[in-house]
Amino acid sequence: MGAGMTIESYLSDFETPRIVPLSANLHAAQFRLMKLLPARFMLDRAEERGLLKRGSHIIETSSGTFALALAMLSVERGYTLTIVSATSLMDASFKARLEQLGASVILVEDVGRTGNQGGRLAALHRILDSRPDAFWPQQYDNPDNPAAYARLAEILVEKVGRIDCLVGCVGSGGSLCGTASYLRRLFPGLRAIAVDTNNSVLFGHQAGPRLLRGLGNSIVPKNLDHTLIDEVHWVGAFQAFAATRDLYRHHAMFVGPTSGAAHLVADWFTRTHPNQAVAVILPDEGYRYQTTVYSDHWLESLQGWPSVRRAAPSKLLRIAPAREDAWTHIDWSRRQLQNG
Repeated sequence: MGAGMTIESYLSDFETPRIVPLSANLHAAQFRLMKLLPARFMLDRAEERGLLKRGSHIIETSSGTFALALAMLSVERGYTLTIVSATSLMDASFKARLEQLGASVILVEDVGRTGNQGGRLAALHRILDSRPDAFWPQQYDNPDNPAAYARLAEILVEKVGRIDCLVGCVGSGGSLCGTASYLRRLFPGLRAIAVDTNNSVLFGHQAGPRLLRGLGNSIVPKNLDHTLIDEVHWVGAFQAFAATRDLYRHHAMFVGPTSGAAHLVADWFTRTHPNQAVAVILPDEGYRYQTTVYSDHWLESLQGWPSVRRAAPSKLLRIAPAREDAWTHIDWSRRQLQNG
């Protein structure tokens, strides 16, 4: 690291996306670690408000890249960090990676493999009760999460120009809803397409086991503004895994399956709407998935793999569950989520 360069300035490269043209009317915003963008913004605002200072303790529930972003920033800023996750979500190597950065990691049991957000939040609150001075970023409900993506909107407009459609996966709701809300100030007709997965409750499914991770949720975050969304796609794990491998084979883009799912949807929309300028958010790199999605042996161990590849989604008139080899979509039409 060169003289005068801090860890913080080094990390800024991780949160600045490459804008990659994948076809004449499709551009990808490819991040090394997208969650650094909202993590830094949220911690900066907390420091400004006096909620956080050097040596403070942070606690958050996260299964992946947001946890990694917090751990990296904690190294630079001198925070201590506790991450709460579930046994179904975090493998030993990723847990060790966080711990080597100084984080404490607590895993709650998740027999149903739904993510057990309720159990994770209960564990988090027990720690907060014992440490009332700790800071909880609340990535799912903190409005500073979507606000951070004004920067992504600015970069897309600077590099691409007019954007007619934005495609992105949804977990906390921050990236897609934040970027779409800022882009719509310039392009009121912008179409926002949300990419979810089966057994995620975000758009009306019942919670269930999810093989595809990095998107979806077992709770509905406040940062997911359903009234911004025009269309929802539910991408099964097998379709996402195959699309992820395709991105690497055909574009040399080494990304995770969340990015593969987003590109699958964006590529289809681009082909069916050749006169529209489309941007897709690809949130992370693929190193965490070298022994899974990028492993032929692991894929072949999955019951039902390989599955029939879908060239287009099946259109739904009402929300319905689907298998891991399915890809479905529905016109959401910027409506509220109906409870019950």
